[in-house]
Amino acid sequence: MNLIVAIDGPAASGKGTIAKKLAEYFNLSYLDTGILYRAVALQMLTEGMNEKDIRAAKKVARQVSITTIDHTGIRAREVSDLSSKIATIPGVRQELLERQRRFAQNPDPSKDGVILDGRDIGTVVCPEADFKIFITADLEIRAKRRWKELLQSDPTVIYCEVLEEMRSRDERDTNRKDAPLVVASDSIVINSSNMSIDVSFEAAKNWILSRRF
Repeated sequence: MNLIVAIDGPAASGKGTIAKKLAEYFNLSYLDTGILYRAVALQMLTEGMNEKDIRAAKKVARQVSITTIDHTGIRAREVSDLSSKIATIPGVRQELLERQRRFAQNPDPSKDGVILDGRDIGTVVCPEADFKIFITADLEIRAKRRWKELLQSDPTVIYCEVLEEMRSRDERDTNRKDAPLVVASDSIVINSSNMSIDVSFEAAKNWILSRRF
């Protein structure tokens, strides 16, 4: 039977890196669902679309292909900011929801299942997931992580601006009406504030192993 693992959590909590390590360890196909929203945001910015144009956003979401995403361009700060805004649009979420569910239901034959990370995997995308993990960390720690990451490409980036951007993003993610960021009732919660990625990964891995076998 194919394994389905759902990982949720706020930005810069470490969930993406942990998900990748779990995918490698358990031989799972991996999808960072956030790249779908970022891809929509990138195309809207590239084509000069109005961020409040719901019809345009839905059209772009309908056309997004997982296999042709520009993984470099989607990491820009303006793309991150817009992606969390368009993620509040129900029509966009519905278009991308179907894409995510198809991925979860059709794993690579060479893999033993799938792992998806995002904001609503365990609650909306894959509520039937075998394992649900919620990775979190204190806001200031997450902002510092993101700031250090952004410094590598932009030495002028200011920490307090990153902190406020992340605070606003958290508020949008947790307060949107459609599929807000919440902890699924059957999730294990791992707070990575004072834990390295390796320690956080071990905690998630061991939890899955303890329940799987």
